[in-house]
Amino acid sequence: MTSLRRSARIERLVLLGPGLAYLLVFLVIPLALVVGYSVFQRGRFGGIVYEATGENFTRAADPIYLNVLLDSLRIAALTTVLALLLGYPTAYVIARLPRRWKTLALVAVVLPFWTNFLIRAYAWIVLLNSQGPVNALLIDLGLVDEPIGLLYTEGAIVTGLLYAYLPLMVLPLYASIERLDPQLTEASANLGARPARTFWSVTLPLTLPGVLTGAVFVFVPSLANFVIPELLGGGKTIMVGNLVRDQFLKARDWPFGSVLALTMVAMLVLLLMAQAWAARRFSGEGEHA
Repeated sequence: MTSLRRSARIERLVLLGPGLAYLLVFLVIPLALVVGYSVFQRGRFGGIVYEATGENFTRAADPIYLNVLLDSLRIAALTTVLALLLGYPTAYVIARLPRRWKTLALVAVVLPFWTNFLIRAYAWIVLLNSQGPVNALLIDLGLVDEPIGLLYTEGAIVTGLLYAYLPLMVLPLYASIERLDPQLTEASANLGARPARTFWSVTLPLTLPGVLTGAVFVFVPSLANFVIPELLGGGKTIMVGNLVRDQFLKARDWPFGSVLALTMVAMLVLLLMAQAWAARRFSGEGEHA
């Protein structure tokens, strides 16, 4: 019996070891370093002076940085809402396609991920600049008389983020809608409910876990992204990701950058906990029903 238990423990260690080692090296240790750096001071010419201070945390509460955080939350939330409005109908249509077309449609959804992220961002610069196809189309349609400033605006940032992360909304929604029992919607129709009532009373509540998962998948990377605001926003709109990057790479203020990074991590952990709680609640209600 003892040898069997020992063999089982070794087997678990062999199976879990690589994953645990990965988490230790690439998550636990870096996070511990960030936590440690956050309580020290910046050197005169950068670097770290190992003298404890709480100034970094009080500095993070400055209205300048709070405004950056609020702007980032607003842009990420807008991107998430637009992704939901576009992603839900797309996922619903894909889920209702014949089986032979579903795979092709899903490949089309994830196809942008096969291209480098920077190349896709630069493609939007070409599309949105004053001499680009979008302005040319607007002029040809007579909607504008001269090129308008589409690039280096907040709208360009939202467009770039939406394009980058829309598949992350579609895929969880598709999985949730695909598992939906069609007999439930048929029963609703048989009881006299109109399609809109069936959607709000049956389809949407039962697919809310997919909505919540997709919202987290879009909101989290949108909040932390710094490439899109830099390229499509022209650096005019500073988001939290840009602020953290600048503290580490430009200002060389690692302690303050660590505080900003920890603030983002804390927010995202709370968001994930809220998403998990909501998903359990709705799943429990669905099973009880």
